[in-house]
Formats: sequence, C-alpha cells, structure tokens
Amino acid sequence: MESEPQNLRQATDEELMVFYQRGQMEAFEILYQRHGARVYGFFRSRLQERAWVEDVHQATFMKLHQARHQYDPSFPFGPWLFTICRSALFDFLRSRQRLNQREILDSEALENAHAAQETEVALDLPELGALPSKQRQVLEMRYLEDLSFDEIAHRLETSPTNVRQWVSRAVRKLKSIVKDQGGE
Repeated sequence: MESEPQNLRQATDEELMVFYQRGQMEAFEILYQRHGARVYGFFRSRLQERAWVEDVHQATFMKLHQARHQYDPSFPFGPWLFTICRSALFDFLRSRQRLNQREILDSEALENAHAAQETEVALDLPELGALPSKQRQVLEMRYLEDLSFDEIAHRLETSPTNVRQWVSRAVRKLKSIVKDQGGE
C-alpha cells in the first residue's frame, strides 16, 4: 500500500482512507461515491424532513474529513464510517431537542412577559373585586404569587391550557371594566 495504485477505484476503502489521510482528494471523492447513498439512506430512514437528512448527511462527511487522521487502516472502514453517522445523527437530534426546548421556553417567556405587562397596573386596582372569583384567583396566583401555568393548573386540578385561557379572559375582563369606568 506504499504507492498509489494505477487506478484508485481499485483500492479498498481502507487504502483510500490512507491516501486521503495523505492529502489525496480523489480518494475522498471515491469513498463518497461508494458510501454517500448508503449514508443518505441511513438518515432518510430515521429523519422526517428531507432538509434534516441533507444537513446530517453533509455533517457526517464533514466529521469524516475532520477525523480522517484518527482513522486506523487496520480496522474496517465501513463500521468506522457508520460510527461517524450515528454520532452526527445524535448531535443533530440533541441540537433539535435543545432548539425545541428553547422555542417552547421563549414562547412561554414571551407570553408571560406580555400578560405581566398587561396586568401589572391592573393588579393594584380596586376593579379586581369586580372579577368573578375564579378569574381573580388565577390572576393573583399568576402575578402576585408568580406561579407558572403548570403550577396553577396543578393547584386547581385542571390543564395549563385552561389556566392560560382563564388568565387571558380575566385580563380582557379587567381591561374592559377599567375602560368602562373611564380609565385606560
């Protein structure tokens, strides 16, 4: 394996990796031609979105490129490549999970900030007494006790969705009462 074969296409995957480690880009191209479709199929069977498949597929070959000097040609290339595939897939799934959690948290934070802003002044108003007791209770729990929708739902034995609706309705009702009394 010291010298390059006349035709790189006749080289084994392991030999191609050695040539690639030495800077022979054509060796990488041949490895990609041999394994790109299988790697793509691996991700296609595990991910829903085509764009995700393409992203992880590309990330896999970037990881291969970055780790090429760590490859030991005494071991088969295929399992090494699919270890990289699994790693790229797990990295992608972890990033999606963090992104989804951040989106949920950002959405809830925005909703909380908006609702807090709307009721900040209202909680000090005597008009609170004009609200039905359930609406007054959820507003107090939400803004005076600073409880989350989940915590309020647990205390009231209902769903967070119901609590959000109650808070929203209470805020609208309170605004309406204040407006009707000449305030704004």
